[in-house]
Amino acid sequence: MSRNYKFHNPDGLYFVSFAVVDWLDVFTRNEYKNILVESLAFSQKQKGMEIVAWCIMTNHVHLIFRSVKGQHPALLLGDFKRFTSKSIIKAIQENPRESRKEFLLEHFKNAANKSSNVKNFQFWRHDNKPIELWSNKLIKEKINYIHQNPVEAGLVFKSYEYVYSSAIDYAGGKGLLEDIIVFSMF
Repeated sequence: MSRNYKFHNPDGLYFVSFAVVDWLDVFTRNEYKNILVESLAFSQKQKGMEIVAWCIMTNHVHLIFRSVKGQHPALLLGDFKRFTSKSIIKAIQENPRESRKEFLLEHFKNAANKSSNVKNFQFWRHDNKPIELWSNKLIKEKINYIHQNPVEAGLVFKSYEYVYSSAIDYAGGKGLLEDIIVFSMF
């Protein structure tokens, strides 16, 4: 993996993107997105994850965060991904309305079989591509990129209309997560 895609500075602010294996559209159901939102909120309150921007798309997540309680950002993100992986797979298994259950679980099982460090199911791809945000210009670019993702995907006309993102916080409203550190865009 490139040196550019590692968490080198434990105190740094990072942009990360992580996707479901095979880029499967799992997050078309709100109950699965809500698991991520609850886990982000827990990570904020209990683990010291300071969130600047976030967005959950149908098959991937964008996040700008830093670790403020001394845990290395790679470990913080790893904990988040491990917990949400198990929780979402369990939710899929137990969801009687999940018409894609066998299809999804088969893909997660096949991904685990190809991985040396995953036993039963692999939900997330292993790559996060962390990019340290070291300038105001770069921070603004990444926040805009994150918030424009649902617009570019045709899910909404205005970024602040998308519920599963911090764009509403930047538009002066209140989003799903508390304590978003709104970066001044001007």
